[in-house]
Amino acid sequence: MGQHQWTRPLRDPAELQRILTLVLDLWDPGAAGFDYRLVGTGAALAQGVRLPTGDIDILVTRRVAVDRFAAALSGFRCVDPPAWLPDARQYFTHLVVDEIKVGASTVEVPVDGEAIECMGRGPWQHYVDIDFGEHTVPAVGLELRLVSELIRNRPERYEPLIEHMRWHGADLRLVRKSMGERGVDVVRQHQVLDQLQHR
Repeated sequence: MGQHQWTRPLRDPAELQRILTLVLDLWDPGAAGFDYRLVGTGAALAQGVRLPTGDIDILVTRRVAVDRFAAALSGFRCVDPPAWLPDARQYFTHLVVDEIKVGASTVEVPVDGEAIECMGRGPWQHYVDIDFGEHTVPAVGLELRLVSELIRNRPERYEPLIEHMRWHGADLRLVRKSMGERGVDVVRQHQVLDQLQHR
């Protein structure tokens, strides 16, 4: 999905908190019993990593959660109504909330791995809870987010992640496992692990 003229990147963590609070107040996933995770660059921004953040991505386990998300936010511009994307194997919707693109999606790709950001057990096992006012937002671990950016070869995003994790700590075992599961070149794996361990 391309960037639209009525959307813009998030400015900072405070704006992320404001938009997410508005979304969660309306959607109220806890009351409906929906599990969710904040993923993508928004998850990194929420954990204090300063990097370009174009949108807010929310991962859910059930399609009905996507439908409820779209219905709860029906007062905002809907860019993509809930629909099945066969190539991506996702049930997906996205809306624009105060000029910020916000999406909710399942990812229905069967994998055995436990260290991939949006597939299998990874996001449900490796996350941190972040207090956003009245809401506690589960955000996928930076280790998994880092590997997603390595796979996409986006240095403007993976370099800030590496720098942040060098100073604030990282689960190197999890980074190694995630890189292995996602097929990162062995030489690149060693480079990344070396960067994470040396300030």
